[in-house]
Amino acid sequence: MNFLEVKNINKAYTIYKKEKTKILHNVNLSFNKGEFVSILGESGCGKSTLMNIIGGMDSDFEGEVLVEGKNLKDMKEYELDDYRKSKIGFVFQSFNLIPHLSVLENVMIVMQMASKNEKERNERAKELLTEVGLKEHMMKKPNQLSGGQKQRVAIARALANEPDILLADEPTGALDKETSQQILELLDNIAKKGKLVITVTHSQKVADSGSRIVKIDDGKIIEDINLKDRYKSNETAQQVKSKSLSLTSSFKLALKNMKLNAKRNILVALGGSIGILSVILMLSLGSGVTNYINDEINSSMNPLMVEITKGEEDNADNSMPMFGAKKPFNEEDIEQIKNIEHVNRIEKVTSFDMKSSASYGEKHSDILQFSTMTDSVKEENLEVGKIPSENEVLLTPALAKALSSEEDYKSIIGKEITVYVNDIDKDNKPVTIEKELTVSGIYKAENVGPREMTMAYAQYETLESAYAGQGLTLNPTQINAYAEEQEQVENIKLVLEDYGFSGSQMVAMLEQVTSYLDMATVLLSGIAGISLIVSGIMILVVLYISVVERTKEIGILRAVGARKKDIKRIFFSESALLGLFSGLIAVIGAIAISGIGNSILSNSFGAELINLTGQNMLFGIAVSMIVSIVAGIMPSSKAAKLDPMESLRFE
Repeated sequence: MNFLEVKNINKAYTIYKKEKTKILHNVNLSFNKGEFVSILGESGCGKSTLMNIIGGMDSDFEGEVLVEGKNLKDMKEYELDDYRKSKIGFVFQSFNLIPHLSVLENVMIVMQMASKNEKERNERAKELLTEVGLKEHMMKKPNQLSGGQKQRVAIARALANEPDILLADEPTGALDKETSQQILELLDNIAKKGKLVITVTHSQKVADSGSRIVKIDDGKIIEDINLKDRYKSNETAQQVKSKSLSLTSSFKLALKNMKLNAKRNILVALGGSIGILSVILMLSLGSGVTNYINDEINSSMNPLMVEITKGEEDNADNSMPMFGAKKPFNEEDIEQIKNIEHVNRIEKVTSFDMKSSASYGEKHSDILQFSTMTDSVKEENLEVGKIPSENEVLLTPALAKALSSEEDYKSIIGKEITVYVNDIDKDNKPVTIEKELTVSGIYKAENVGPREMTMAYAQYETLESAYAGQGLTLNPTQINAYAEEQEQVENIKLVLEDYGFSGSQMVAMLEQVTSYLDMATVLLSGIAGISLIVSGIMILVVLYISVVERTKEIGILRAVGARKKDIKRIFFSESALLGLFSGLIAVIGAIAISGIGNSILSNSFGAELINLTGQNMLFGIAVSMIVSIVAGIMPSSKAAKLDPMESLRFE
């Protein structure tokens, strides 16, 4: 059985979608290893078309091409890719080297899609380049070589995967006489090693250098001449196992490609980073402001504490409470709260907003807010004095000054003042509760509100006894329940909600504020994210331009066996790298801006509001890469669909 057989091959090209021009007419040939066959004919006679059919580059023909008995027409696309990769080595007239890769890399690239590791690829490429006389030129770029040297690189590349068939298209067409002879001798030596060498030429002299001449004219074989016996060889080539281009290799290729247009790619990455930077900063600012508010809440509240109210009641006495009059708790309510699982203790709280006043000697002052003591009133926030015990009261500086003097308001500590609370009795009639209390200390105004706010604090039992002295009962308007563990707080809140109790209005308002902040953050991030669409379009355009610029490179890769998915992977890698670089630039910018911004905010307001977290930075990089990859889908698909032969002819 012949190694390669061409049976009844007919090929026609369709012109203007109507006319068919026949190029090959019933071509029948057979070839064997060890032959150096020259297909001789004038330009346009169909010899290059025949070579492309044998090489698996063109499958639109009639007839059969049998290689070791296997018909190319029966092969699937990926099998043809593997055939070109492992069985065929192409040597092109115009060399078709990839200009931005070194001589060594041009040879190694073929093996990146075969089952050799990095070390084996490197050693094999160096061995081949030494064999073709280019040992001293391995690290040069193709534009630093002469025509003959370029053709030697092309031959070394063609032999990299140890193919059985070497197809050379006008291998001496662009070379001088002396260099042409050297290339022909090199091809003859390859045939001696048991390879099948087929050259396409219009030169009789080149054809005479081989072992056999097949003359073709107007698409027909007119003569088949054996000049000498084919070479015999015992050398058995190792069958190269095919594989797809690895992700690592595709990223390496992508990086080299991006270096070609480094300035353009840097500008695209900078443009893309602006949108990512905006999103990261918006998220960080929203997170920082929310955290600041939550920290302020937590600094004045015990994390184990749950504030409980019964809601607001109708304002029967026409007073104007600060946050609305709250419904009082009865004993049944209190017992119900005490018995909730994981509640460790409770604290009764009541507050009189604009319903109380105080006098000392001849001075009198309204009290804007008179509250019972809770754990939120901390000893470390005292300006002077101590936390009040029974029958004692704690004043803010504004109230102390109103009852004594601006200059010597601290002298009121230890003095007795009279406190009046206006309320209603059980018959809904106005009543005033009066109580003599000793001032225990002054509480820092900035911890409770504006400095001019007149406020006072006393133990719940103190007010309870004052009410009892006038035959009245003091019912708390708020209960503070303390959980055993912080993890139990949310469960306690759920139980309270089932019982019909409410949370603190102040906390609810602050939670609503943080909710609005979260909404604003998302909205602003979304607006900032519009620029991501622009960056995506930029990347899409750049990759489309790159596909056009590298059409010939794509053709070369397809000719040496790269699959469509390999080409896709290269452009996918480029888009992913553009996204990665955009994201990294954005993160670096965000770190710099947040550092400067927080420094200014800290010096001006004593707070750092830009909370740049690792999560935000990773999110920014991820979004950038996703946008870039999505933008790269269309160009990479276009690149993969390019016809190999058309791509190789592209200028």
